[in-house]
Formats: sequence, structure tokens, C-alpha cells
Amino acid sequence: MDLSKVVTFARNFSVLVKVEGPDPKGLKMRKHAFHQYNSGNTTLSASGMLFPRSVLSGVDGQDMALVLTVASLVEPFLTLGHRTSVSQDPVKLIPGARIEIMVEGQLNSEKEDPFWVPAQLLSLVDVPVSSAALKSLIETSVGSKDSGWDVGWSLVSGDTDSQPSATNMKHYSKPLMQRDEPQDAMFMAKSATRMALLGVSLSLLGQPNINIASVSSKGDTLVTLGSPFGILSPLHFFNSVSTGSISNCYSSGSLKNSLMIADVRCLPGMEGAPVFGKNGHLIGILIRPLRQKNTGVEVQLVVPWGAITAACSHLLPSDEGKTSHWGNEVVRIEPVQVAVEKAMESICLITVNDGVWASGVVLNEHGLILTNAHLLEPWRFAKGGVYGEGDDNGLRPHVLGAEEFSSTRSRFWEHESQTLPRKAPADLHVKKYRHNFLQTGHRDIRVRLCHHGSWTWCTAKVVYICKEQLDVALLQLEDVPGTLQPIAADFSSPPLGTPAHVVGHGLFGPRCGLSPSVCSGVVAKVVHTKKRLYAQPILQDTTEFPAMLETTAAVHPGGSGGAVVNSSGYMIGLVTSNARHGAGTLIPHLNFSIPCAVLAPIFKFAEDMQNMEILQTLDQRNEELSSIWALMPSLSPKPKPNTEHSLPKLLKDGNNKQKKGSQFAKFIAETQEMFVKPTKLSRDVIPSKL
Repeated sequence: MDLSKVVTFARNFSVLVKVEGPDPKGLKMRKHAFHQYNSGNTTLSASGMLFPRSVLSGVDGQDMALVLTVASLVEPFLTLGHRTSVSQDPVKLIPGARIEIMVEGQLNSEKEDPFWVPAQLLSLVDVPVSSAALKSLIETSVGSKDSGWDVGWSLVSGDTDSQPSATNMKHYSKPLMQRDEPQDAMFMAKSATRMALLGVSLSLLGQPNINIASVSSKGDTLVTLGSPFGILSPLHFFNSVSTGSISNCYSSGSLKNSLMIADVRCLPGMEGAPVFGKNGHLIGILIRPLRQKNTGVEVQLVVPWGAITAACSHLLPSDEGKTSHWGNEVVRIEPVQVAVEKAMESICLITVNDGVWASGVVLNEHGLILTNAHLLEPWRFAKGGVYGEGDDNGLRPHVLGAEEFSSTRSRFWEHESQTLPRKAPADLHVKKYRHNFLQTGHRDIRVRLCHHGSWTWCTAKVVYICKEQLDVALLQLEDVPGTLQPIAADFSSPPLGTPAHVVGHGLFGPRCGLSPSVCSGVVAKVVHTKKRLYAQPILQDTTEFPAMLETTAAVHPGGSGGAVVNSSGYMIGLVTSNARHGAGTLIPHLNFSIPCAVLAPIFKFAEDMQNMEILQTLDQRNEELSSIWALMPSLSPKPKPNTEHSLPKLLKDGNNKQKKGSQFAKFIAETQEMFVKPTKLSRDVIPSKL
């Protein structure tokens, strides 16, 4: 189904939900990213899904409809008894509170524009399987360097302690989680996944039937219609479209997909929006994101429809589709990116000394692994360009990959996983492969491989670490389990705008029980060199020489060493770094990768691993490549010594008086020596102002 048709179809089910009630002290908005406050009343809004009342156990109610939304919208206006716990008794709002929903005009033959309809709160529903999955995800991330988690949007502005005016209407944005409130994993998980069921008096005779997707997989397309900042201006924000894909799936209990991690860009107010697949099949409900406190990174979450119906089977239709208003259960949809899923088998997770983790790429069946050098030698990339912290003002490049987690005496790889077995099957053939290039050291390097639903931990040794500008390293598995799935590479320069998929272990580390995540985008920029990279041409047919890739796919800490693959499943680059604001907030969609054309000697070496001289070509200094990865402009030629207006003369001119442009000339004079020298990735490189 065409995307525009999916959007048109979804408009029949997407609504805006607002709750307004008395709030004399201005406390109801504390856990919300935005609100309206007017004369002692607070108004909050979120998105919701509309469907016929007749789905309730065969009840005939053509003039009644149901709305499903997130419980966090109505919880501030519940009576005290219902605010503390979900009761079987009918939930009640405080006196003066009221709920309304905005519906598309196409659902009513008498109206053309969207209109408001009063609604009543029927019940609150906990979703145990999704809550357990989110709780496990939070708890297993505890101990990471930046693993403090909140549930909610990162949008923050203004003074959070100020009281709103009692006379004028104002719009506010506040932190979703107050620092003085205790936030344990169980509370956050239950609060985030709890749903609210509303009833409205509305005839939906013209609403089309809907099919429910039985199984969703990583890489599947997502389409959601929500109302970000809806109450601020419904005219501008009602039922806005956002698209993306499923990045990962988390299992809990008997349900395969208990919680989905979505690679989709959403804004506050979109929680509660229905999520559809590429053919218009219902996948689940969008909830508030999981947010990393230190970096501000938001992880969008979707509660699958199967988990919701399991929690309230007495109220909502299951995915068996037995009611007249719901289509039959659809056959499993083949993933949009089948080739990308195959490439995922080549991505592994690497840990060093129980202290950091990153991603890696399997290059051959002998267990040769490609990853980033900053995982093994972080001190080399402490300053300068993409590999350092850069300038404290504004944007600064950042090495994203070697994410730290706390080391414990109980090794994480010995624990049973909730999703996949940690140990290799007993009948798995293990072979040893050794050569003379292994480097000795005190590093404890372990690699986790995934084979057909099983995890296998293997020890590894260092084969090669690039000594020059490239952030690459090679590892060799000491014991090679079974048959590995090497990655296939594409050495050409990818056209701008073509799909790009980042596959790696970003954000969630070894304890979380997740396979590699997939984030999708496009190739935004390819930086080329002006001449061939290597003296001995390894790629005979190459006419373009890409030196750096930039994509719009999200890249998170822990994802470095992962692969950038195209829609055919071929690797086009090695994930290396992304950017970070001066205040510390990551910019996931601004990232840098090493093209496979630059890594050609490594792929050549991986064919038989006999000729170490091939790798030595990477250790040859390349000034142009080095300057590109230092985020510096092209190197200027040496100035002629006998110019008529040399820089020193300009600086001395005018009896030491500052003339127009003299400050810039002074800067050039002081730094020209550094610009004409070969650029080195060391502490003497001028930090990029990017």
C-alpha cells in the first residue's frame, strides 16, 4: 500500500485527547513536557486511537465508540485513591475535570472540519508483559556510564520552579521527571506502559475495518499519526505524520514481541498514537520514550497490540480478528529489509576488560573481526576533530562507541538471558584458527556472536591496530564456533539520498539481552579525496575515492564498530563517531563512517590473512585523509615568501593600530605553520569548531 494511502487510512483512527481540570497550585503539569495554564486550570493533551464500541464482547453500540490512550494523560486528574493504585472499581476524576477528543471531520457526514467530542474515563489498564520488558531493559542497563534512565521527553525550557500566572494563559515546557521524585525501574515501567480506556458518544458507521499485524520484525516500516503539542494549536499539529521502522524487539514471557524499540522521530504529545505497518495493519500504540539522562537520547517505544489485548482481553479484540469490525489476522508480513536482516548476522558485540563494549563486523569464516581502534586505545583519540571532544561552545565531535559499564565479579555472559541462550548449543562445532599475527597483552577481549537464536561468547586477540589516521582495528577469535556469516562489502561511492541502515549495539549493553538494532536513514554526504588513496590500486575500477560518509540514520554510544549497509545488505561503511552539543547532548542523526573503499586493504587481507603487508598501506600517512577526519578545511598551499603584502608586514603596518581584518590576519599568521604541516591526530591538532 502506498504511504499516502496508509496515512489516509490511519486518519480514521487517530484522535487528539485533552484533559482539563482545576489546578490552583499549578502542580498537575509537573510530569508533562508541555501544558496550558489559565486562571487556575491546567490542560494537558496526548494522542489516542478511536475504534467502535461494538468490539466490547459483541455489545451492540453503534452510537458509542472507544478511545485508547496513555494513562499518564489522565492520572494527574484522578482522585487520590485511584492515583496511587489501579483499582478494579470504576476510576473517577476529581470534580471539575473533563475529557474531550478531537476527531477527523471525515468520520461524521455532517461535519467537514475536525470537531471536539466529550469523553468519559472507563478504566485504566496495566500491560504486564510490556511493563516487565521495559523494567528488565532499564535494570540491565544499570551500571553503564550514561545509564541513568527516565521515562519521558527531553524537552526542557524555562524555569521549572516558577509558578504560572493566574490571569493569563501561558504555554510551558517542563522536565517530565522531577529529580526529587523516586524513580525505580518498576514504577517507571508500569507508568510508561499503562493505558487508559475512554468512552465517547459517536457514531462510526463509516469507519473502515482494520487488520492487525500478527508478527512484526526489525526493519519493518512504521507509520504513526499523532498530535505533538496538540493543545497549543490543533490547527497546526492535529494528526501529524511520522514514519520510521522497527529498530529492535524485546521479549518477555511467552509473547515474542512484548516491547518494540522504534526508529521514528516523535515529539511530545504523540504518545498514545496508533502505529501502523506499511500495509495499514495495526502494530501497536506509541508511548512515552525512554530517555538517557546524561546524553538526552530518546528511545521511542511501542507497546504491541497483542500485549494490550492480552492485558484487557475482556474489553478489546485480540489479534484473532473475530469481530465484524476487525479484519482477519494477517499472514506474517515479510520484512521490508530482508537483506538487512541477513547482514545483522555479521554484527557482533565486543567487550574489553569487562569495562566497555562496542560493536564489530565479521569479515570471514575464520573469525576475523573489524572494529574501531578507540575501543582498544581510547587515549589516542582524546582530542581533535571527529575523534575528540572539540570545542566547548556549540557543537563538538564525539567518539561514540566504547560505552562503559560497571565491572562486577559476576560475569554478565554467565547469566541466563531472557531472550536468547547465552551458551552455544551442545552440538555446535567449534574450530580453532591461529596465525602468527596475534598481539599479546593484558586485555580481556570477548566477542558475542549470534547464530540462529543462540548466543556464543568467544575470546579474541588483537591482530592489527591502525597507527595513523583511521580509527580501525582487527580482532581474531581464538575459537571459531560453527559457520560464521561474513559481511559482503560494496566499495563504490554510494549516491546521495540512497537508503542507509546502521546496524550495531547502541545504548543497550551486554546485559540487556538484545540483538543488534537497526536504524534507517539516507546517505546525506560523501566526502571524496582528490586522488587515489593507495599507491598500489586495490580497486581497479574505482573512479571516485570516498573518504567519509555522513548519514541521517541514528547512531548511539556503543554502536561504533557497527556497519552501515545499503538496502541490498552490502556494507558501505564502518560506524565511527557522531556529534555532541557543547552541553553534552548527543546528536544521533549527525554521524561519520569510514567508507568500505578506504577499508579495501582490510577486506583484501581478510581473504587469506597471510600477507600482513597489505595492512601496512593503512599506516602510510595521508595528509588529505587525515585533514578530512580532523574536520579541517582543505590544506592551503605554502604562501610564497616574497609576496608584496605578506602577513608579517600587515601586522606591523599602521604603527600597531588595529585595522579592519587585522585580527583575522594575526590568527592566520600564528597558525599557518600548523596548517602547512601534515595533520596529525594528536593533541596539537586545532579542535574543530564544528
